[in-house]
Amino acid sequence: MNKKLKILYLYSELVGYQIPILKSFVTDYNANVKVVSWDKKKLKPYQPPAVDGIEFLNRSDYNTKDLFEFTLSFSPDIIYVSGWMDKGYLYVTKRFKKKKIPIVTAFDDIWTGSLRQRIGSLIFPFYFKKFFSHAWVAGPFQFEFARRLGFKRNEIIFDMLCADTTIFNSNSYGTLRPSENAFLYVGNFRKIKGVDILIEAFLIYKKNYNGKWSLICVGNGELHDELNKVDEVCVYPFSSYEELVHIAKKARVLVLPSRHDQWGVVVHEFAALGMPLLLSENVGAKATFFINGFNGLLFKHCSAAELAKKMYEFSNMTREDISIMQQNSLLLSTRINIKTSTANFLSLIKNRN
Repeated sequence: MNKKLKILYLYSELVGYQIPILKSFVTDYNANVKVVSWDKKKLKPYQPPAVDGIEFLNRSDYNTKDLFEFTLSFSPDIIYVSGWMDKGYLYVTKRFKKKKIPIVTAFDDIWTGSLRQRIGSLIFPFYFKKFFSHAWVAGPFQFEFARRLGFKRNEIIFDMLCADTTIFNSNSYGTLRPSENAFLYVGNFRKIKGVDILIEAFLIYKKNYNGKWSLICVGNGELHDELNKVDEVCVYPFSSYEELVHIAKKARVLVLPSRHDQWGVVVHEFAALGMPLLLSENVGAKATFFINGFNGLLFKHCSAAELAKKMYEFSNMTREDISIMQQNSLLLSTRINIKTSTANFLSLIKNRN
């Protein structure tokens, strides 16, 4: 009998879109999965579900020594670590890298060439690279970042971030049939996500273009009260995937106005749902799930005026134009799925079979 595969995740803040990948390790590869994640000062009120074969553990329950001893007793075949912010995680990965097992770190940020990144590209190969053997990247922009930080091409794998396509594809617009003319935003209500730009753009759209569509916003954050002040904006709290699918029936276009969004799993989620996209040029996931004019429209980041204009263009499209973009979003959403994500990750384990 083959030895049972053991996978250890050392994570920062766990969110829902990681769960299907973890489940796939169990159901498709019969793996034993343990996940340590931060449980203090979280940005999102997310609690993982109980899943057979996966044990979720709180980071606060382990000091550095305890974490190392726990990892030693578990004896994982591969370790995933979500970054290099946690010194306890790095203590563990440095020692287990010497045991010649894959230590995989995540890259979802985009190379911009900032001074901070350029300094990091000089420091990382000499200091941080000793903690990791491989980089798991979301897409082509992240591949460039990983290369600049010293990872070789054969040390980089893809499809690190993936929507739960089993939920969103099965509820695609072939069956949803949106009942209202509305734009939809899903995410944190923060300035980095461009929610203040969205508010300004929506007001311009209503006033200068006599816009007829409403706006639906789902999430939480510092700009919650500002959204509630605007007429024809409907605000929902942080919602489950099942609730999101229900809310999406009330909208026609997903809008993501981020100042900087290194990826944006929500783009994949709603492309898989068959929703046209209205994206800031600074959304990383557009490289994979978006083609301007094919399944949506692009606007210059931080430009409320241009976003308002694109809102107007969308709200004046024919039903046939919208339907074509819906089908094109579905097509692009198939570029990545849960199986490609897990297969990429486990390809790093030598002699797995």
